[in-house]
Amino acid sequence: MKAKLTPNGLYATKESPAPLPPTELATFAAGCFWGVEDLFRKTKGVVATAVGYSGGHTKNPTYKEVCSDETGHAEVVRVEFDPKAVSFTELVRLFFDLHDPTQLNRQGPDEGSQYRSAVFFHSPEQKAAAERERDALGASGELARPIVTEVTAVSEFWPAEEYHQQYVEKGGFAVCHLRRTFPCRRRRSR
Repeated sequence: MKAKLTPNGLYATKESPAPLPPTELATFAAGCFWGVEDLFRKTKGVVATAVGYSGGHTKNPTYKEVCSDETGHAEVVRVEFDPKAVSFTELVRLFFDLHDPTQLNRQGPDEGSQYRSAVFFHSPEQKAAAERERDALGASGELARPIVTEVTAVSEFWPAEEYHQQYVEKGGFAVCHLRRTFPCRRRRSR
């Protein structure tokens, strides 16, 4: 069963209200996009998601091209959310909790620049919030290594192939993002 598309071209969650309230977009790169998307889709206030590619220098790349590590794209999750139900800052905190922001160009066994940690901001307010949360986490003493997360302006978003969309919901198994306390943490996060 294919999820309904929102006017922004993202796949509505099962809990998406109809009609949709005013929404905002956020774009995150945190390693393999399958598990990242699944965790965001389960977050209250998230009304839709899509996985894709962003931050590179080629147009409309394929998964195979992105995995070659030559296009410069990251695997990303675009999130459409109701800011009255969940704030961008709360989404950034979730982003930092669901991956290891101290690993450069990798997450777990997945290696390459397509697996980098990045927040692609859509507004100056998002940039400020992402930098504030990144810097606060870095100064908190919770991490054993420095944060390598990029905070950069959103670029073109290229949707990934259909079989990647809601991969975990469709029954795919993704060990890339089983929620856990990462070895980089000195103590449990907020």
